[in-house]
Amino acid sequence: MIELESVTKRYGSLVAVEDVSLAVPDGSIFGVIGKSGAGKSTLLRVMSLLERPDAGEVRYGGERVDTLIGAALLGQRRKMGMIFQNFNLFSSRNAANNIAYPLEIAGISHADREARVNELLELVQIADKKTARLRELSGGQKQRVAIARALAVNPETLYCDEATSALDPQTTRSILALIKDLQAKLGLTVVLVTHQMEVIRAICSHVAVLDSGRVVETGEVGRIFDAPQSKAAKEMLNVC
Repeated sequence: MIELESVTKRYGSLVAVEDVSLAVPDGSIFGVIGKSGAGKSTLLRVMSLLERPDAGEVRYGGERVDTLIGAALLGQRRKMGMIFQNFNLFSSRNAANNIAYPLEIAGISHADREARVNELLELVQIADKKTARLRELSGGQKQRVAIARALAVNPETLYCDEATSALDPQTTRSILALIKDLQAKLGLTVVLVTHQMEVIRAICSHVAVLDSGRVVETGEVGRIFDAPQSKAAKEMLNVC
């Protein structure tokens, strides 16, 4: 379980995340939703240990991790994968070499990298694009490469930061179906940040609604869609 207790993150005088407490169950697809500027991406960066909170604690499996440094921090980060809205792929590398990058960093041998890349290309259903350059790939195919790269070192947790926001509706549905399928096959915990309620409805089991850096509502997706309590959730669902 991923737990946040009274987490606050500031940038100068701006309080991006304020006194947030959350519990993400193992093996769940947990959504974090809010309007632009609500603090979603900052919260994700704190959860994934890319940023340290200014106050509060982040725990994985009951162990505090926000205070880790050096090799211990790197070791914890290797248990996580991250995918982004803009893919964050290397334009100088083809699909296979983008996927191989974290394996190179981890010191995996060439033969083992090749085998793992082939496995991942099959897993994300683009084995025929192995040698394709990025300019030859559609947005959905680029996101599949990014997902494969995020899974390269067998993470326990997959973080998705607006991963479908740049995609058309049909491609969004296919990427969400892929994430849901991978979560089930690999036993991943998925934390998904979005401003799109339809994304939450499609694959999430639990959701936290963020407004001005604070969690204003959290719970099972069905309950919040059926009976939203917070003003922010009602506005996003267009419920009076």
